Amino acid sequence: MTKDYAISIYLDTRREKLNGKYPVKLRVFIPSIKKQKLYSTTFDLTTEEYKSIWESTKPRKEHKEVRMKLRAIETHALEVAERLLHFSFDSFETLLFKGTTINQSDVVSMYNQAIEQYKKNKQVGTASNYDLSLKSLLEFHKKDSLYFYTITPQWLKNYENYMTEVKNRSRTTVGIYLRPLRAIFNTAIANKTLTLDQYPFGRRKYSIPSPKGTKKALSKEQLKMLFEAEPGTPEQKKAKAFWFFSYSCNGMNLKDIAFLQYQDIVGDTLLFRRAKTSNTNKSQAPVIVYLNDFTKSVIDQYGSSQRLPNEYIFPIVEHSVDYDKMHTQLKNFIRFINQHFEKFAKGLGINEKVSTYWARHSFATNAIRNGASMEYVSEALSHSNLKTTQSYFAGFEDDKKKEISKKMMEF
Repeated sequence: MTKDYAISIYLDTRREKLNGKYPVKLRVFIPSIKKQKLYSTTFDLTTEEYKSIWESTKPRKEHKEVRMKLRAIETHALEVAERLLHFSFDSFETLLFKGTTINQSDVVSMYNQAIEQYKKNKQVGTASNYDLSLKSLLEFHKKDSLYFYTITPQWLKNYENYMTEVKNRSRTTVGIYLRPLRAIFNTAIANKTLTLDQYPFGRRKYSIPSPKGTKKALSKEQLKMLFEAEPGTPEQKKAKAFWFFSYSCNGMNLKDIAFLQYQDIVGDTLLFRRAKTSNTNKSQAPVIVYLNDFTKSVIDQYGSSQRLPNEYIFPIVEHSVDYDKMHTQLKNFIRFINQHFEKFAKGLGINEKVSTYWARHSFATNAIRNGASMEYVSEALSHSNLKTTQSYFAGFEDDKKKEISKKMMEF
């Protein structure tokens, strides 16, 4: 189909503005009727700046960001035009300013769309993460709207500096808030709303901070001390029981524990699918956990009295409530376990903030230290790749390193 339109970035030099510059506009021209329309942008440039930024084949370094934003405006307009069966100014403007396309170019709209989808999939935790991410970005941007062409590598770097220097947040928090934004960009590219050259993440662009955090794993001696110690309160006793239930069940996280049903008990095993991966398109094999005397005793002591197949094993969340309420119940239970287990651990001289997160890492680390292969632990944790499992491993203790060093000379 022959294109009966031409779209370009245009410097409107008919009238100089008070700042001594001219407005940059989006020019749309229809040759068949010899008519053009100019659409405003947020940019003002001098003729020299326009030549350097837009007409030069190799713009100066300080002009590359503006050039990228102008290119994004032009690309978006071209993509809108290509979606029209018959091009006209009215249909073009409808899609550009009122239709779904403008929503797809609006980061806020795509965030809200993702949040609603996660809620429908009962992934309330992920929806909450996206909501916090969006609020943080808009707080930095100081506007209620945010568009893809605004977000450049330098914009992201400025956001990181704002978070770490002004808000006094860690680089880890910056990473947590920017990963949803990166996912939104990936969705926009998959939907052909954006092109790859508008992607601000990656090598030679902006890299999301991923600092190596402290490995959250307890040693064998610490685990032994905690397991054999007598808690001082009923709350600590319950917290200890569920912490070690998680540890003993391959580091099962508390969300999976909360959604275990009696029908998942098959002989001496638990057979279930992880809540984290249940909404993905990938085929996930069920997780198999072997029950020992301790884990069976926790089920006997804290399990629901009505042992029906579809009944949750533990009365942590209710079947009858909506998923938002269920998510709140789960968060409250996790907070209860973390608060009381931390007090229990501190009473024994362990001053780290030991949470349920440590149970999963402690399982992985101690399994490997006891001779289990990385592949075995990866399967036990239901990881899709070894790299994730390796991040859980807190490394070998000094005594083990010395032992290996000595054995290196035993030929």
